[in-house]
Amino acid sequence: MLARTLGGVIAQDTDPDFTWELVVVDNDELRSARTLVQDLRASGKGKIIYDYEPIKNIALARNRTVRNASGDLIAFIDDDEFPAKDWLRTMYRCMLENEAEGVLGPVLPDFPAGTPEWLPKSGLCDRPRNITGSPLRAKDLRTGNALLDAKVFREDQRWFDPPLGITGGSDGVFLWRQIQKGRRFVWCDEGLVFETVPEERWPAEFYLRRKFRIGSAAGGMYRSKGNVKAVLKSVLQLFGYSVALPFTAFAGQHVWMRILTRIWFHAGCLLSFFGLTHVPNKP
Repeated sequence: MLARTLGGVIAQDTDPDFTWELVVVDNDELRSARTLVQDLRASGKGKIIYDYEPIKNIALARNRTVRNASGDLIAFIDDDEFPAKDWLRTMYRCMLENEAEGVLGPVLPDFPAGTPEWLPKSGLCDRPRNITGSPLRAKDLRTGNALLDAKVFREDQRWFDPPLGITGGSDGVFLWRQIQKGRRFVWCDEGLVFETVPEERWPAEFYLRRKFRIGSAAGGMYRSKGNVKAVLKSVLQLFGYSVALPFTAFAGQHVWMRILTRIWFHAGCLLSFFGLTHVPNKP
């Protein structure tokens, strides 16, 4: 998947808007990406920087990418994603047109052959989409498809928090902190990135764990801000979904999983708010 990601970035249609450099931070102790990056460097298709983060932690890996980056803008894309050919140029022009300090775009699922039928129907791999130019909401915040002004990082040396590097959510927390400081971040619905849904993400357990981690990150944010109103809302939703769950048993696995993952999200949120969350380290 990484080869597909890097190939998609290198093939970007960017001229004459800007030039680019590509930073790859390997977070695998075997440095499994090094040979691929070396081959791409040898092709002479652009400036490619390779670095290694020895501690298994996505926040530390993201921080290392920022330290390696020298451009005026910093774009993020995950190693299981691949972009549309005009991705960077579309995001860049949206940033200029909206006088924004950052833009985020949609990440659409790409289902390989053999994917269980219930998974695409469940919508669990779908993410919210918004109108281009609209302000970002808390649930939009992630770095799987983002373009940010580098000054966001230069003016705030606290980037992605390592304690969240295992549980997840360090990117959302960082972006939310910037919005709270008055940064203008907007949505770019035409800046498309696609996320491969590999076989290891087909089991239902993967989505339950993920929703629990996301809920835990949200609950921790609510706790830090003393947002009791949000917690009470989560209590009501947890109760409502729990009551509804038995009635979905015969509606198909896709409906059952939609409700069950929402229960796990709110359970993680509440446990985290009260300091009782145990988040498994398994990604």
